[in-house]
Amino acid sequence: MNPDGSINTVLWNDFAQRGIHEMAVKSKEITKAYYGKPAKYSYWDGFSTGGRQGHKLAQLHPEDFDGILAGAPAFNWTRFITNELYPQIVFQRDLGGVALTAGQMALLGNAAINACDMVNRQHLGYIPDPSECRYDPTLDPKVVCGTSTSANCVTPLQAQAMNKLWYGQTRDGTAPPPSADNSWSVHVGGNHLWYGLARGSSMGGLAGTNPFSIATDMVALEMQNPTLATPSFINATGNGANGWKNLSYGQLADAYDKGVDLQRSFAHINTDDANLRPFRRSGGKMIIYHGLADVLIMPQGSVNYYERVIREMDGLHEVQKFYRLFLIPGMTHGIGNGTTNPNANPPLPGVAGGDGIADGTSQLYDVLTAWVEKGAAPRRIDISSAVTTAFPVAKSRPICAYPKKATYVSGDINLATSYVCAGGSGGGRKDDDD
Repeated sequence: MNPDGSINTVLWNDFAQRGIHEMAVKSKEITKAYYGKPAKYSYWDGFSTGGRQGHKLAQLHPEDFDGILAGAPAFNWTRFITNELYPQIVFQRDLGGVALTAGQMALLGNAAINACDMVNRQHLGYIPDPSECRYDPTLDPKVVCGTSTSANCVTPLQAQAMNKLWYGQTRDGTAPPPSADNSWSVHVGGNHLWYGLARGSSMGGLAGTNPFSIATDMVALEMQNPTLATPSFINATGNGANGWKNLSYGQLADAYDKGVDLQRSFAHINTDDANLRPFRRSGGKMIIYHGLADVLIMPQGSVNYYERVIREMDGLHEVQKFYRLFLIPGMTHGIGNGTTNPNANPPLPGVAGGDGIADGTSQLYDVLTAWVEKGAAPRRIDISSAVTTAFPVAKSRPICAYPKKATYVSGDINLATSYVCAGGSGGGRKDDDD
């Protein structure tokens, strides 16, 4: 905000697009001045806000980079950021302001994993495809008090609250049974405003004892009311006073709507323009990847955007010539395990070695440069878990260019060689096999 409480449109524009575009322009000038010739290729590698920035460059400055690697992009900004406060509103409105404990959320998350991680009648330890998981804790006697033996058991009301968290923000605070809608529809709208985090992912960042401060700040900006934010929000016209605690479901939906309406003031921070034709014409290539156990940004948002691009730009076959999406089971908001199962050790992109992942994006970056410089379009990327003292045996699996999925054929369920990339080509789609 400006000191008078109005939106600082200049700084929003710097953050949304100008800063990264100027960086690209100036760095190319410096490179040319130093080496005496222009760089042959320019690449962008960004994650989260960096993933959003990569998409903004493709949308607004398509000549800036030859290749863009965009991880867990924070596009749909006001939509998912406002939605990040929804778990806390559920606790306030439905549970009297008492959040689920870490133990309860772990119990429910692990129960979802146990119900949805089976391959060839064996447990993977992480959910390979959350879009197929319809676990409903309200129907599970192993987690509901009275029939559960766990010290972390939940009441029926708490179990339904968890269903709401997994479903995501609605206008009236309701959520349908997971059997009818598990929050993996390509489309949102009407009563369902945005998606919840995937089942089996850790909810502590958004549903812990304190709200995610970016979400409370965003709602304060949308409503032009600083008191809605936490006390860390300081403004000349008033400071944060945890007013978010009193928001109704309808008022939070109001903030969501205002965030969309204020896009011009926020320099179109949502970065959701599905027309990437200028980037395609420039010859650029882009890889988007997202962890299916992301603990901050809902992976369904990436699927939603990619599907919008497919509809806007002449279908999957044409889109995959320059833009491909890879979804990574078990991966958090970063290169790591995002599930409630500490022993999951899911395969992840990167260079495995020593006691962890040495370089999380180098494998994906190499795939991108091979596509840009050699025309090797990625259809399947085999990834592996790190070998550590705790996990001496590596797991591997393929991640497939969306909409194809890793499909088990035969052999060890923890080896990439046991899977092929298949399916996902319904609705008249034709996959690009070049």
